[in-house]
Amino acid sequence: MSTSGPRTLPPDTRPSWRRRRLDPDHSLGLRLTLASAAAFLVLVPFSLLALLVLASSSPLHRWDATVTDALHDWALDRPGWTRFLIVWTDVFGPMPLRAAALVLVIWLVRRQARRLALWVATTMVVGGLLGPLLKLLVGRHRPDLLDPVARAAGFAFPSGHALNATLAAGVLVLVFLPYARQPVQRAALWGTGLVLVVLTGFTRVALGVHWTSDVVGGWLLGVAVVAATTAAFTTWRHHVGLPAVRVTRDGVDPGEGDEPTRAG
Repeated sequence: MSTSGPRTLPPDTRPSWRRRRLDPDHSLGLRLTLASAAAFLVLVPFSLLALLVLASSSPLHRWDATVTDALHDWALDRPGWTRFLIVWTDVFGPMPLRAAALVLVIWLVRRQARRLALWVATTMVVGGLLGPLLKLLVGRHRPDLLDPVARAAGFAFPSGHALNATLAAGVLVLVFLPYARQPVQRAALWGTGLVLVVLTGFTRVALGVHWTSDVVGGWLLGVAVVAATTAAFTTWRHHVGLPAVRVTRDGVDPGEGDEPTRAG
């Protein structure tokens, strides 16, 4: 007759989910966690800003009106600069930027960088669909000025120009970072993206077709979309056996011609 007691299962020695996500030795898990957290943290202020807009917050409206009036007076007093701003906002509007992204996608496909082309297309399409949808949901009206220097149709929040400039700048930087070998080249690339984003947003307020909070909302939403699609793309790279990358230094897909590693 057996006298052995009940069998016990060996303890689970695997690290916890939290340890795996934050362990520096598992760089992919750590980077994905940070990217996901960044997207979430950007969405929080965007959501709060959207709620203030929906609630017609008096402090927000006063701040928006003060900035709009000041920049509108500046634009009226400087017709030369105003013409420049109109040209800039037309050249770097949503449709030209989408056309440029399409050219980039075709170029990447021709270089056999199909997965990178898919990321570019996904980023631009997701952001391009979210912007108009949120405009309809929020239904905010644009500034109504007595002596406008420019006009625009549709609802205001978030700014489509600011959103698409942020998406395009993110695509530009993260696609071409692998070609920027020197620190000065990387700084120039990041600087170009920053100028595109900031100046495009400035034109919309200075021309009196958007409130400042519309532009800030567009920036925040654009950053969140880029962070989210980048995190998803990085996850996919891991699943197909491609090496992890440091996105802010190496870009989204530096080894665009790499083949996935096979186990076995």
